[in-house]
Amino acid sequence: MRATKTGKYNKTNSHMKRFTLSNPITIILKWFINTLLLFSILLFLTTAMIKSDFLAEQKQYERVKKAYKEKGQFVAGKLMENAIQTDELNILIVVYKEEQKLDIYAKNKAETSYKRISTCDICSSSGQPGPKRRKGDWQVPEGFYYIDRFNPVSNFFLSLGVNYPNESDRKKTGAGNPGGEIFIHGGCRTIGCIPITDERIKELYLYAIQARQNGQLKIPVYIFPFKMDVRNMNAYKAHYRNNPELLEFWDNLKRGYDRFEKNHSELRVTVETDGKYSF
Repeated sequence: MRATKTGKYNKTNSHMKRFTLSNPITIILKWFINTLLLFSILLFLTTAMIKSDFLAEQKQYERVKKAYKEKGQFVAGKLMENAIQTDELNILIVVYKEEQKLDIYAKNKAETSYKRISTCDICSSSGQPGPKRRKGDWQVPEGFYYIDRFNPVSNFFLSLGVNYPNESDRKKTGAGNPGGEIFIHGGCRTIGCIPITDERIKELYLYAIQARQNGQLKIPVYIFPFKMDVRNMNAYKAHYRNNPELLEFWDNLKRGYDRFEKNHSELRVTVETDGKYSF
């Protein structure tokens, strides 16, 4: 009996030793898992609050209320017509300077290709074909951008800020001052911006804040000098044949233009050391 008791004791004691040796590792693993879980929950709740608060905050402004009252039903109908769910909306904006057109593309988040759902006239313009390179040059930028600001109390009713200058602009400008404060806005006056009238900015603004509410933090804005098909490219190359720097820049933009026209998917844009876009 004594031997048996001793054997049981030794077996239990040996097990307790093994448990004691692994105990610090177990504690650390449990702490790590609990911390990771807590962080994930907090991140989810924070993201949900930010999304919820954004739309609620925008709806506090009188002009946004007015836009919803006048255009809300139209916007909802347009999305339904194109089989796009409001709470799944993503948008993409394409501007053609010479044609003075702004196209609104949209899709459901899970889809890869956008479809054009509306076209706005750009009712006024300044500058000439070519990129913006310095403050005060009156030029409308050309390149690949995104919406970085929402202004519900704009001097031009409502406005959406474009992230000019982007990395390419800064590299191309060098030490000079490239300027800034480029917006898509209401009204019909401009010095380097993109005005589409109060009526059309109401529509675009509602699409944009809903897309932002759905988690689209960087709504793409592609600004081209003109529709860069073969016919137009040949015509503009002939007209600007004495400006090889501009033509080289446009050739770079055309690569992005052609890629987007092929499947209407958002471009993966990077910027090289010399400021050229890569797709």
